[in-house]
Amino acid sequence: MSELERQARDLLRRFPLIDGHNDLPWALRQRAAGDPQRVRFVSPGSPTHPTASPGPASPGPASPGPASPGPASPGPASPGPAAPDPAAADPTVVDLAAPVAGTHTDLPRLAAGGVGAQFWSVYVPSSLAGDGAVAAVLEQIDLTRRMIAAYPQALELALTAADVERIFAAGRVASLLGAEGGHAIANSLGVLRMLYALGVRYLTLTHNNNVGWADAATDDVDAGGLTDFGRDVVREMQRIGMLVDLSHVSAATMHDTLDVASAPVIFSHSSALALCDYPRNVPDDVLTRLAANRGVAMVTFVPAFVSQQCADWLDDLKAEAARRGLDPRDLGKLFSFKSEWEQAHPVPEATLAQVADHVDHVREIAGVAHVGLGGDFDGTGDVTVGLQDVSRYPALFAELLHRGWSEPDCAALAGGNLLRALREAESYARPQP
Repeated sequence: MSELERQARDLLRRFPLIDGHNDLPWALRQRAAGDPQRVRFVSPGSPTHPTASPGPASPGPASPGPASPGPASPGPASPGPAAPDPAAADPTVVDLAAPVAGTHTDLPRLAAGGVGAQFWSVYVPSSLAGDGAVAAVLEQIDLTRRMIAAYPQALELALTAADVERIFAAGRVASLLGAEGGHAIANSLGVLRMLYALGVRYLTLTHNNNVGWADAATDDVDAGGLTDFGRDVVREMQRIGMLVDLSHVSAATMHDTLDVASAPVIFSHSSALALCDYPRNVPDDVLTRLAANRGVAMVTFVPAFVSQQCADWLDDLKAEAARRGLDPRDLGKLFSFKSEWEQAHPVPEATLAQVADHVDHVREIAGVAHVGLGGDFDGTGDVTVGLQDVSRYPALFAELLHRGWSEPDCAALAGGNLLRALREAESYARPQP
């Protein structure tokens, strides 16, 4: 372990690292063939754990072999690819206390990465609408809350900034919920308020498709930004204390939201457009306005949002999808032929240093008080070299320390800025008239 990484790990033990976006709940739903009710969380010692003793006839300990790997080492290096998990024979059985194959996230790797708080995304695809979208987001909230409750020694639901600080101080990962895509409220402010009551603390206004009242970055222009109802959604979110998340929205929607917003807004997982010209990223004129709003842009690690070469490769993949008569905005269809496409068109790499460049850029334009991190782990198939999973955050902070970032500035990036924004959103909240 380098001295800088040692410093980074020590820093993350003292200051909470709050990641803005992790899609593990959706990844677990997919493991269960889309049925979240089938997902069962187990932990070592549980009578339902796959390696548990079947009873008196087999009193000895479970085999220590590959079927029952120990927790990943919390040492300096990334634990690397997760070993086969005990539930491999039944993908609906999940033991997050052990390495979980096929994901970027589990409890050992969260600990190794120094993650102090996590916004778990209760994402549902924008192919769902109306009652179907509402039902799916409620299922994802239920799945995520069951996940948190299954590991009380490691996770605890957080509803406020004060909760985050208390839970972090107790040595657990403060677990917040974020909903991704305004389609999940089905044009209902009542549904929005109920999501807040169930623990959702931010709503991304769109996902990849327009929602009628807000335009997405990756769809054709429709409303031209926010409609009057879209402005009402923003006002109501801020009235109840829910953070407005502008990742995924068009530049026009960003500006319209900042025109309306009285409390801080966030980008939960976006990078800088000036460094990577991809529509999911944040333009400099918006970053400038974000500082005046006291908001936070949480830099993401998705290769296509970090590296221009990766962005161009993804554009080519989307063009091929359109040529085949597929909707490029439908991620399921887009990635259905990705492996085939990669055979003739190798995927370029994004690097940890490029992510640090984005962090530096947001700091330069918006200020050090307005930058954070949102890895989007388990929401992307491709990962940035050096940031392969949630265990790798210390390596990024080591790079920033190498570039001259001070400890107070690193602490602000890690979570101090997001905590301030959340606290201000809570303070702005007003009773319903």
